[in-house]
Amino acid sequence: MTVADVRKVVVPSACAAMVESHLRAAGRHGSEGMALWVGRQEGDLFRVLHTVIPEQTHLNTADGVCVIVKGDALHRLNVQLYREGLTLLAQIHSHPGRAYHSSTDDAYAIATTVGCLSLVVPDFARAPFSIPLCATYRLDAAACWRPVSPRDAAAMIHIGD
Repeated sequence: MTVADVRKVVVPSACAAMVESHLRAAGRHGSEGMALWVGRQEGDLFRVLHTVIPEQTHLNTADGVCVIVKGDALHRLNVQLYREGLTLLAQIHSHPGRAYHSSTDDAYAIATTVGCLSLVVPDFARAPFSIPLCATYRLDAAACWRPVSPRDAAAMIHIGD
C-alpha cells in the first residue's frame, strides 16, 4: 500500500499542539511557519508519530510572506526519515489571512508523494488548531493539489490520544 491508500490519519494531541504553537509563534512576528507530520502507515491507516519543525527561514517582503526550507535541511530530514523508517504524510503551514493553497505552495511543496496532505492554517494560527478551519489539499497522481472539503478532512484526520 502507498500513502495514496490512506483513508484515516491519527494525530496525537501533542503533535497537533506542537504545530499550533510553532505556527502561532511565527505569526506573532508576522511570519508564516511550517511543520510536518511523519509516522507509519498500517494499511489505510496512518499514525502520526512526530511533528517535525524543519529549519526554516521566514521572509516578509512588500509582496507578502513565505517560509523557506533550504535543501540541506530537506536532505537531513530525508536521511532521518529513512534511518527511522518513517514516512512524511503532511505539511502544515500558516497564512496571514484566509487559508488556501497558493501557486507558491503548489510549486514548492515539501510533501511530494502522491496521497500526501497539505494543510493551510488561516490567520497565522491565532485560533485553536482545528482541521475544519484549515484548507486541506491532497496530492493526486497528476501532481495536482486537490482540495479536500472541511467535512471530509475532519472525517479523515483524527486528533486525540
